[in-house]
Amino acid sequence: MTDAKMRFCRSRNAGRRCTRELGHLGLHRHRALLWSDAGADPADCPASGEPAAPAATLSNGFPGGRALCERCHEFVELREGRLADHRTSSPETDDENRRQWFNSHGW
Repeated sequence: MTDAKMRFCRSRNAGRRCTRELGHLGLHRHRALLWSDAGADPADCPASGEPAAPAATLSNGFPGGRALCERCHEFVELREGRLADHRTSSPETDDENRRQWFNSHGW
């Protein structure tokens, strides 16, 4: 048995995220929907620049003043009360804190 965590592809189509492993070959897939890179959503999140407030904080300070983007569910820096420009799926490095945050606060 291995402790390696599965990393998922970051491609999206109509907001649906590909459910295949990161670096997979061939078409992207979400349930029965298939798409190529040409049919994927732009990498930049359309919610960039929208008004937002800092997300609730865990006892260890996570997410550090960032807001939860309602569109792509990433924790994003704030600039003057608005979401900074960001991608729809950035590589999140703090998986355990992210998991704990969603278990405590949901979305």
